[in-house]
Amino acid sequence: MIAPIMKSAYELAMERLKNSDPSETIQLTDDQKEELADIDNKYKAKIAAQRISFDQKINQAQSDGDFSKAATLREELRSTLKKLEKDRDSAKNLVREGKQFRG
Repeated sequence: MIAPIMKSAYELAMERLKNSDPSETIQLTDDQKEELADIDNKYKAKIAAQRISFDQKINQAQSDGDFSKAATLREELRSTLKKLEKDRDSAKNLVREGKQFRG
């Protein structure tokens, strides 16, 4: 009798990763791919605009010697970027589910 071949931890992890990767199981249409790219571009622009705006405010606060305000602005920037990234991911998930993104 031949002993069953045991899979390595690496092989098991790769199988789990393949099973959990939505891009492996969902075939996107060309329109969906284009819409995902548009969403990425839209949110990259929003993120860049927020970074520029906050960087200017942070630099001004530091120039004025108001380091507490600068720290508060940095935290607001982190929060704003996190929200934008969450919104972007939600929009992309809608497209992947075959729903129309309206944003």
